[in-house]
Amino acid sequence: MLKEADWKAIAPWALFGLQAICVLFIVSEEVAGAIFGEQAIGILESDGLEYLIITALVVGLIASGFEIRRGLKRQKRMEQQVKAASGAFASLLEEHFELWKLTPSEADVALLALKGFSIAEIAAFRQTAEGTVKAQCNAIYRKAGVSGRPQLLSLFIDELLGGVVEAGNVRRSDL
Repeated sequence: MLKEADWKAIAPWALFGLQAICVLFIVSEEVAGAIFGEQAIGILESDGLEYLIITALVVGLIASGFEIRRGLKRQKRMEQQVKAASGAFASLLEEHFELWKLTPSEADVALLALKGFSIAEIAAFRQTAEGTVKAQCNAIYRKAGVSGRPQLLSLFIDELLGGVVEAGNVRRSDL
């Protein structure tokens, strides 16, 4: 079964193929008409209209091909940027966790909290009491110099976006 991403890659080329078949059909009709001195299939009556349609189809086909190629290159570049950002975010997390001297348990809890899991979900994942997770979250926030989860997440987002973060505050010039 094809995934959505596969369909997104295949669909433009399928439409391009259909357009190519139409161009081939009309061009072959014109070539046959020129060779045999008559229209082979006779779909259109006016030669001027046929030439206009052929020109539009050929130009559209060429433009579609370039656009598909450009779109696929852009998609590939964006996927690479997302991968790079993911790697940068992971490195940023590790650096800060080391800087803040988080314990391995606190680092796990911090990562789960940044992913948006609730205290109860984190406790269930880690098979600990909710009170333990709350205490670990408080220790994380204290070590990071922030007051809660939103500020903790904001700290990383600001840094990834190029802002300078100093003890949880962003300079106005970086906004």
